Amino acid sequence: MKKDITKEVFCKLYGEYKDKLYRYALYRLGTPEDAEDAVSDAVLAAWQCIKKLRDADAFGSWMFSILANTCNSHIKKMIKNREKLERVKASEETLGDLSGTAYVPGSLSTELSEAMSILSDEERSIVLLSVIGGLNSKEIAKTTDLTAGAVRSKLSRSLAKMREFLS
Repeated sequence: MKKDITKEVFCKLYGEYKDKLYRYALYRLGTPEDAEDAVSDAVLAAWQCIKKLRDADAFGSWMFSILANTCNSHIKKMIKNREKLERVKASEETLGDLSGTAYVPGSLSTELSEAMSILSDEERSIVLLSVIGGLNSKEIAKTTDLTAGAVRSKLSRSLAKMREFLS
């Protein structure tokens, strides 16, 4: 029979992953404030549904799955806000041209940012979960609803794309 995860165990597990979670959110969202908000939202969501976690050993992949979904929600909000801003720009013409702007993380080199930008959202997420999150293909598969083999294949192709772009 499964033993419920206590507050102390949850806090200990979160403490082991907090830096990786923050870095993942920062790379996905681009600003420290957005990353902090996303991690905070994800931790709150995780705590609220902690009873769904069947095995404390799966905490990392479970937490990254929640964070990935939270980041996706934040990105959708950002896009919606950008669209609203563009409508205001079109009507007022006093705002600068925002069309075609894309987020480039300041902590990444320009070349690496450009290499990441050639990847699809799914590919970028897989690369970040692997490199920043330190998750293996099985753990990434749980967060992306892909098979572990598909994750390894997409990761390999994504890294090859980036290498080719950078060479």
